[in-house]
Amino acid sequence: MKVLMFGWEFPPHILGGLGTASYGLTKGLAAQNDMDITFCLPAPWGDEDKSFMNIIPMNCVPIVWRNADYDYVNGRIGKLIDPNLYYSLRDHIYADFNYRYVNDLGCIEFSGRYPENLHEEINNYSIVAGVVARQQEFDIIHAHDWLTYPAGIHAKQVSGKPLVIHVHATDFDRSRGNVNPTVYGIEKNGMDHADCIMCVSELTRQTVINQYHQDPNKCFAMHNAVYPLAQEYQDIPRPDHTGKEKVVTFLGRLTMQKGPEYFVEAASLVLHRTHNIRFCMAGNGDMMQQMIWLVAERGIADRFHFPGFMRGKQVYECLKDSDVYVMPSVSEPFGISPLEAMQCGTPSIISKQSGCGEILTNCIKVDYWDIHSMADAIYSICNNESLFRYLQEEGKKEVDQITWEKVGMRIRHLYEKTIQKYYGQ
Repeated sequence: MKVLMFGWEFPPHILGGLGTASYGLTKGLAAQNDMDITFCLPAPWGDEDKSFMNIIPMNCVPIVWRNADYDYVNGRIGKLIDPNLYYSLRDHIYADFNYRYVNDLGCIEFSGRYPENLHEEINNYSIVAGVVARQQEFDIIHAHDWLTYPAGIHAKQVSGKPLVIHVHATDFDRSRGNVNPTVYGIEKNGMDHADCIMCVSELTRQTVINQYHQDPNKCFAMHNAVYPLAQEYQDIPRPDHTGKEKVVTFLGRLTMQKGPEYFVEAASLVLHRTHNIRFCMAGNGDMMQQMIWLVAERGIADRFHFPGFMRGKQVYECLKDSDVYVMPSVSEPFGISPLEAMQCGTPSIISKQSGCGEILTNCIKVDYWDIHSMADAIYSICNNESLFRYLQEEGKKEVDQITWEKVGMRIRHLYEKTIQKYYGQ
C-alpha cells in the first residue's frame, strides 16, 4: 500500500509534539508489511531519517517553469532531493505565474517553522501539494494537523484518492475554547472533506464530533505511543536523590493550554510544607515572563529554575534528573511527555484533561485546576519512598508495552477499511 503523507515538522528538528508523533507513527506504520510512505515536509534540513520512507521537500518542488541545468539544480538542492525527481515534478507544475515566494528554480520558499505569515505558508503548501499529487503514485492520503488539511484536500481533488486526516490537536485545546474563527474554519473544512478522521484520544474524538459536527462513524481514537529509549539515552545515569533535595519538573510550551500557572501555584503550596524540593520549568512560550513574575510574587524564586527550551539528549537528562514529572494541561489531546518521563523511571502526575490518561494506569491523575491535590501528590511522591518506587517500576513496565508498531498495525487496518468504503467494496 502506498501512502502520500503531509506533515509540518520532523525529527531531529522539532518544535513540539507533532514532530515526535509524526516520526513514531510513520516508523510504526513502515514496520507493517508492504507499506510505501512518501512524507512531504515544508523545509527539511536533509538530516532526517529516510531509512523507512521517502521525504519530499516542498521547498524543492517547482510550481513555475524555470530552465536550469542538472549541475546547477544538484548544487542548489541536491542534498534535499534527487535532481531527477525535481525534473519529474517540474513536468507537473501547478500553474505558470510569477509569485513573490518563487525562487530561481521555480520553487516556493518555506520557513519550516511557524512564522508570522503562517496562513500564507499553509496556502502555498497546499498549492505545492497539487503538484506532488499529480506526480506521485499512491492509494491513500494522510494529512497531519490543521496546517496540512488544505494540502490533503487539494491532493484529494487532484487525485480522487481517499483522505485521512490526523487530529493531533484542535483550536479548542490551544485556546481554552476561545477559538480563532479562521483556524476553526480550516479545521472544519478538513474534517468535512475527510473520509476518515483519526484522533489522538477519545477526548479529542468527542471534541471533533460535538464541536465540529462530524459523523461519529468516520471518527476513530488512535492513541499515540513511545519508542524504546535509544542506547545513548539509556546510558544517561539517574542520580540518587535519597536524603537529598528532590527535583520536580514541568517540561513543555509555556502557553495557557499547558497550564503552567497551576504548576507554579502547586509548587508554592508544596514549599509551604518543605524546602527540600526544587522545581524546574523547562520550555519557552508566550507565558514565560508571566511565570517568572508569578514565581517571584509567590516568594519561591530561590527554589525555581527556568532552563529554557530543551531538545534531544537534554530532554532525557532533565527527565532522569527528576523525581516527579508534572503535566497540568488544561486541555491535552494526548501528551507524549509523561510516557517519556515514565520510560526514564520518573513518576508522573497528569491532569484528568489529558488524552494519555485514557491509556495510562500507573500515574497520578488530578484535575488541572485542583492545585491542592496536585501539591499533595508531589509531596507524597517526594517523601514516600515506597510510592516513588512503585510508580517508577510499574510505570516503566506499562509504558514499555505502548509501542508505535501496535499503532501502525491499527492505522494500516483503518486505511484498508477506508479504501474499501471509499470505493464501495
